[in-house]
Amino acid sequence: VQLQASGGGLVQAGDSLRLSCATSGRTSSRYSVGWFRQAPGKEREFVATIVKGNGYTNYIDSVKGRFTISRDNAKKTVYLQMNSLKPEDTAVYYCALDLTSRGSKWFEDYKYWGQGTQVTVSS
Repeated sequence: VQLQASGGGLVQAGDSLRLSCATSGRTSSRYSVGWFRQAPGKEREFVATIVKGNGYTNYIDSVKGRFTISRDNAKKTVYLQMNSLKPEDTAVYYCALDLTSRGSKWFEDYKYWGQGTQVTVSS
């Protein structure tokens, strides 16, 4: 299984970005794709997850109402639409895949990881 994250960039506070995570390789009929982020000097943090098969989604409280995770099954791509971005959203964003439908918020549960994409939000 391979994941390719893209869509990061430098934006101003209040702007929007859409991250993409393209998946390839052999997966199960139900699996979870999560987005995590890591800011300099901080631990990796769960952002959102979505489960293929039942559509379950979950978000960290700080992004609820601003970020939306979605998927396009035909394109095997998961998106993270980020609106009303804040400087504290600045981080490297990673997508990850767990071959179960648990929709976990714990990075230890995700076996496959894409490379990160940098999101920088200026004030």
